[in-house]
Amino acid sequence: MISIDSPAPEFETTTTDGQRVRLRDFRGKPLVLYFFPKAFTPGCMIQADQFQDAYPEIRAAGAELLGVSTDDHQTQCDFAQSRSLSFLMGSDSNGSIARSYDVIWPLLKLVRRVTFVIDALGTIRGIFHYELRLDLHVRSVLQVLKSIPAKTGQIA
Repeated sequence: MISIDSPAPEFETTTTDGQRVRLRDFRGKPLVLYFFPKAFTPGCMIQADQFQDAYPEIRAAGAELLGVSTDDHQTQCDFAQSRSLSFLMGSDSNGSIARSYDVIWPLLKLVRRVTFVIDALGTIRGIFHYELRLDLHVRSVLQVLKSIPAKTGQIA
């Protein structure tokens, strides 16, 4: 069970800039990792836009941002382009990342809207799952980022 203060599960994905990244590739920076159910749905567009608006503040806190859904890579790229997103999006078409972070609704088999704040050492410092209050993801993330050091070493 993933909880605050537990190690974040390692993952690998291809991002919208065509790079293969793993958790450890963020090299000592905090990471905001947010999961969303499906690209091009109203809630996901709102959430992506809110993270885009907050991205300068997230970067100013020394963190990086990665959005993940089980859409295929091309859909993620199309979605990021349609929203003019400047942060990375990753595809999890086989659901392995979603399963390792335990963000799949058991009965519906859809990805839940969950955001993790992972510190520079790879420890989870915040977990937020507000399905309806999308604005709370960003607010909560910024509060947690202000409470953790931007650089404390390399992600394990």
